[in-house]
Amino acid sequence: MTVKKAIIPAAGLGTRMLPIAKAVPKEMLPVVDKPVIQYLIEEAVESGITEILVITNRGKGAIEDYFDYCPEYETNLEAKGKTAELSELDRIANLANITFLRQKKPRGLGHAVLCAKSFVGNEPFAVLYGDDMIHSPGAPTTGELIKLFEEFSLPVVGGQMVDPEWISKYSSLKLEPIRERVYRATDMIEKPKKGEEFSLFSILGRVVLTPEIFTILEHTPPGAGGELQLTDAMKTFARKYGMIAYEFPGTRHDMGSKLGFLKANVMLGAQDPALGEEFCAFLKEFSKTL
Repeated sequence: MTVKKAIIPAAGLGTRMLPIAKAVPKEMLPVVDKPVIQYLIEEAVESGITEILVITNRGKGAIEDYFDYCPEYETNLEAKGKTAELSELDRIANLANITFLRQKKPRGLGHAVLCAKSFVGNEPFAVLYGDDMIHSPGAPTTGELIKLFEEFSLPVVGGQMVDPEWISKYSSLKLEPIRERVYRATDMIEKPKKGEEFSLFSILGRVVLTPEIFTILEHTPPGAGGELQLTDAMKTFARKYGMIAYEFPGTRHDMGSKLGFLKANVMLGAQDPALGEEFCAFLKEFSKTL
């Protein structure tokens, strides 16, 4: 069975992005000219996903509005003959069948995924973490995970090796190599304390799971931060059945941090077909003043 459904948890408060996150959902902050969440949805669509559930909370209605039709803009653009802009807005509104569900209280990523149980049903599904934007031209990371799921018939996690000083902020996996960039994961730990880590490989924003994870989540106690951690549930599955880990080659941007947001804008701005040449010229001149 292939993967046609995806969940995008976007209910976090975005405290690392204050003060702007108080008024604008961090998922709606722009990278060049598109909000972060559009990059995630486009990655899912490029990977063959047709059904997407976005988990939000109070104050994030702008996300839903963005992927809806806007008659005011359509009328204005049509009257001015701006067909290219009109076509782009129509494309965004029809990227996929996108639905929205509110997580009533911020109880962690595991709880957000559990909220999607009825949406998933008895099918495998992808999870694209709302804070993680992965730039991987030509080979969407979610699509690569789906290929591995189809090959091994096991859940797949995507990640990379991280610096030792950062491992305590993420997760750490126990790995057995299968081939280049592909491993079998037999154990994992969320936010390990010094000396608890299995390796420097950490899950960074992309997983493909099977519906068995919901039963595990329902019996998983709160973990790090007093929240229901998805990693804790995946650990239970990995210890019993094993999982597949994929070291994706793309560039991952932490869009929940100000530095990650700035880096993403510089990288994608420099590669933008319309703005890149002029922007790179500016960067070269500006760098001389540093």
